[in-house]
Amino acid sequence: MPQQKDIVKIAIQMPGAYPQLIQLDQKKPLSAVIKEVCDGWNLPGPENYALQYADGVQMYITESNRLDIKNGCILRLTKAPGRCALDLYKGIQSSDAGVRCDSLKELAGVSTDVTFAQEFISQDGHLLLVKIVEDSNESNVIMTHTLTGFMELMDHGIVSWENLSTVFIKKIASFVNAKAADASIQQVSLDILESMVLSSPSLFLKVKQEVTLERLIAHLQVTNQQIQTKAMALLMALLQTAEDADRQEMFAFLNKKNLRQYIYKNIIHSSGSVQDEMAHYLYVLQSVTLNHLEPRMKTPMDCCSQEQRDMLHDLRQAAFETDTENSLSHDRRRSLCAKEYKKLGFSNNSNPGQDLARTPPGLLALDTMHYFATHHTDAFSRFVLENSSREDKHECPFARSSIQLTLILCEILRIGEPPSETGSSYHPIFFSQYRLVEELFCVCIQLLNKTWKEMRATQEDFDKVMQVVREQITRTLSSKPTSLELFKNKVNALNYSEILKLRQTERLHQEETLAPPVLELKDRLKPELLELIRQQRLNRLCQGTMFRKISSRRRQDKLWFCRLSPNHKMLHYGDVEEEVDCPPIETLQEKIPVADIKALLTGKDCPHMKDNKGKQNKEVLDLAFSITYDVEEYSLNFIAPSRTDFCLWTDGLSVLLGREMSSESMRSELEILLSMEIKLRLLDLENVPIPDSAPVVPKPPSNFNFCYDFSQTEQ
Repeated sequence: MPQQKDIVKIAIQMPGAYPQLIQLDQKKPLSAVIKEVCDGWNLPGPENYALQYADGVQMYITESNRLDIKNGCILRLTKAPGRCALDLYKGIQSSDAGVRCDSLKELAGVSTDVTFAQEFISQDGHLLLVKIVEDSNESNVIMTHTLTGFMELMDHGIVSWENLSTVFIKKIASFVNAKAADASIQQVSLDILESMVLSSPSLFLKVKQEVTLERLIAHLQVTNQQIQTKAMALLMALLQTAEDADRQEMFAFLNKKNLRQYIYKNIIHSSGSVQDEMAHYLYVLQSVTLNHLEPRMKTPMDCCSQEQRDMLHDLRQAAFETDTENSLSHDRRRSLCAKEYKKLGFSNNSNPGQDLARTPPGLLALDTMHYFATHHTDAFSRFVLENSSREDKHECPFARSSIQLTLILCEILRIGEPPSETGSSYHPIFFSQYRLVEELFCVCIQLLNKTWKEMRATQEDFDKVMQVVREQITRTLSSKPTSLELFKNKVNALNYSEILKLRQTERLHQEETLAPPVLELKDRLKPELLELIRQQRLNRLCQGTMFRKISSRRRQDKLWFCRLSPNHKMLHYGDVEEEVDCPPIETLQEKIPVADIKALLTGKDCPHMKDNKGKQNKEVLDLAFSITYDVEEYSLNFIAPSRTDFCLWTDGLSVLLGREMSSESMRSELEILLSMEIKLRLLDLENVPIPDSAPVVPKPPSNFNFCYDFSQTEQ
């Protein structure tokens, strides 16, 4: 007799028949269970049938995943995957175009199931799709279904992309290169080419040879946002996969074609709002482009390099009159050079190259100074001469300030950091301004001089001034200015006095001065409000959150959902489809008892961050957390969609583990609640009527037709 824990109570549906309520014995072979179900409906040939989830992700039930079935699950009796694959294989080869179209449409839907995909591929069904594409004799609708089904089959990784023929690759590329083609075909074709590029270097070369960058730029100018996004995805895949020489060549071409201006005009400026996926690709393009400055940033100055010495000489020449120095003796000329380099703000005036030995910013600091001196000569001369005439203790050192400012810009713009797989924060100004770093430097070095004077700074205040300038730049860029002129106006309006006001306002908001009785009231209220936050965190975990699985092949490969059970005893999680916002808890296949959770890890302590050591930037580390369970042998790894979700989940998990909440979100919310509660308690409520009872609850609706009726069978 089977044990109670091996029995699962489920309902099984079949179109046109009454549902069967059965007790599924997990010890009994699945074939025997299916036979019993078929006998209940008097169906012959049980080997031609299979069970499938009726709701949510409609996966086939197999011996490997049957333990995921929970009490109350609703299953459906349907065609066995082998029979379904065979029927579709035959339908695709039908002489009737309508049958072919219906079969390929159904194939595109069922190919998301790996069990079906294995059966269909084992019958060489994918080769049949390849032949349809290569022949290109079908209508646009049939071709769209063919390409969609092919993409879904290949997504499972059962067949290698490298097995595809050159004819097939050329045909897919021709769909993308065509000027007048069906939008749905182009969209799926772009998706297929992206997967090819990311799968192997050899396919990267073939795709790069077949697809013109000019055509991809043209796709960015269309009004169809999906095609824009897919074209951008393929472009980023090509740039990220290319070797350095190829990447440089591609960037040169894209700059010649004004790619960034195209993007600004046709995507950022015209649409007003950018979708999340496109925002990610804009962020990647910004990151990859700015990272071309990394070699200069990490290379110290070589005093033996004539080119670099000439750049230093150009700085002197732009600031001072140097025509007569050739008539001077060697020692006199050397003394004059040292004096002028000192006026330029170099610490080592006899050998200024040593100031540029620090990396970062290395040679990039020399590049920005040289750009300022040669492209904004009047502003450069004014900066140097103005500070040369000040008293020594109040002069703003141009070179020292420039080196530190270049480093600050590198840190703010994250130059040298690999793009995050989940990042989406980009600067619109990057797409509207050529040579952004150099032009930002030219604006900010003049801002620095202005702030230096406003602060009446001396050399001892150098670090303090640089902190203020960093704050001015960061606050201004956070407002997402769309042009350099707008950035310049905003950052100059944010003077030192404004920064002090903002700091004071924020400080008062965080640290209100309270009288002793109020402090006592605050201490009495805190436990009650902390409990309120704890309950909110647990309720939020019960609602659940959608997370993304990150893979090396494709940026956003799969979605998974995790939520806490209403009784706070189980964490339920499982894979879901993109269109599902909040899947029912019954559809989540995996679960972890809360009692088995041993530890909560965050950041670089997480197993999935240790496994990718050196590959993750700070943005991803700040969103990563893990739980270990079952004597710390296993772990469930998360990357939160946002910092808010990270705080909610780490707080909620801490509550489940009986620990104190520690996130910045909790501290902020506690302060807000305390402030509100204290103000309410201190209100003068004299002569203000306060009701003794709560408002009346409205009557229930006249009917409940909006409820889903599970007794209805699916048609």
